Amino acid sequence: MKPVVIRFFAPVIDVTVNALMSAIDQKMKQGTDKFIILVSSPGGSVIHGLSAYNYLKGLPASITTHNFGSVDSIGIVLYCAGSRRLSVPQARFLFHGVNVQFRGEQNLEEKVLEERLKGLRVDMENIARVIAANSGKNAKDITDAMIEGTMLYPEEAKSWGLVHEIKSELFEVGSEVIAIQSQQQPQQLPQQLQQQLQPPKKL
Repeated sequence: MKPVVIRFFAPVIDVTVNALMSAIDQKMKQGTDKFIILVSSPGGSVIHGLSAYNYLKGLPASITTHNFGSVDSIGIVLYCAGSRRLSVPQARFLFHGVNVQFRGEQNLEEKVLEERLKGLRVDMENIARVIAANSGKNAKDITDAMIEGTMLYPEEAKSWGLVHEIKSELFEVGSEVIAIQSQQQPQQLPQQLQQQLQPPKKL
C-alpha cells in the first residue's frame, strides 16, 4: 500500500493542525500506516506546533516529512515529527524567536509581564529541545540560531542532521493526496475536513 500524502501548505494554527490530525485519524482507521507530509509553512502557534509534533511522534505509523518550499519557525517543529526527513533542493528553513502579541493599548502589571516573559522562555526551550533531539545540534545551538534569525539552505540543514536526504521527487504516481491550506476551497478537500478549514472569523 502506498503512503497517503498530505500536503500541508499552511500556517501552523488550530484549524490546520486539527485538519491534519483528522485526516491521519481517518486514514489510519482505513488501515493506512504510512504517511508523507509535504510541509511548506510560515510558522504559527507554538502550542499547536508542539501538539502536532507530539501527536505525530506518538502514532503507530511511519511519518516522512518533506520540505517542498519554506519551513519557518514552529513549522520546523512540525517538520521534525518525521522519522525520515527530506527536502527539495530549492527550499529553506528559517529559525527565529517566539513573540507575544499585545492588543491595542493593553496595560500590563509587572507580574503579568514576568509571566509572559517566563512563557516565552519556556516556549523557546521546548522548541530548542525538539529540534536538538532531531538534529546533530544541542539545545543551546538551536536557541542561538533562533535568537540570531538563522536561515538554512537544504545542504546546511543536512549538515545539521535536520534533513536526511535532498530529493526533488515528492511522491509516487497514483498516490492519494490530501491538501491542507488555510484558505483552501472546500470542494478540494474530503467532506469531513471542509468545516474545519474555514478561515477563522475576524473579531
